[in-house]
Amino acid sequence: MREPILTDQPAFERALDALIARDERLPALVAAAGRPTLRRRPPGFAGLAAIVVAQQLSVAAARAITARLEAELGGAIAPERLLAAPEEALRAAGLSAPKIRTLTGIAGALAAGAVDLAHVDTLPADAAAAYLTRLPGVGVWTADIYLLFCLGRADAFPVGDLALKVAAGEAFGLPGRCSDLGLAAIAEDWRPLRGVAAHLLWAYYGARRARLGAPA
Repeated sequence: MREPILTDQPAFERALDALIARDERLPALVAAAGRPTLRRRPPGFAGLAAIVVAQQLSVAAARAITARLEAELGGAIAPERLLAAPEEALRAAGLSAPKIRTLTGIAGALAAGAVDLAHVDTLPADAAAAYLTRLPGVGVWTADIYLLFCLGRADAFPVGDLALKVAAGEAFGLPGRCSDLGLAAIAEDWRPLRGVAAHLLWAYYGARRARLGAPA
């Protein structure tokens, strides 16, 4: 099976059905959490910037900062506009100093042609993630989230994601949360739909936190 592209919710639903049919452990997760909604962001620098902005922030705070950043940059988060913006304007939008460094570093690398985001579409998920880590400040987690949320790559899987590790540990009766290596090994059974499994595990994590009265 080739890696599908999750273009919209119907495409995601078809991929989820195919995944569930391959792993008898997964219907119980759907019963507990419901069918997840596909998460999507715009592709390109705007989507990557939104992912960087959202790191370690609540959804509401990230959306507010992204909206202010768009306003400061004239409605579009583009590399050339960000590089031309005064640092004071970026701080006024709510960006921390480390995130300003990361975003300007990414914008500079893209403007210089060090990385071509269009080239990512031609690569398998793991190779695409490795290619994206050439961008300053972009680690494997950020790269995988970009592939999954911005490009709809069904096999992108952020193995270091804490919520995924906790959810897998709880879902599969492990003594604690999964290690990165353990989760990667489990996810091998889900290729080329690991990103679909990630959506299901995130939904399961949220449903478990809601039942326990804990923050998601």
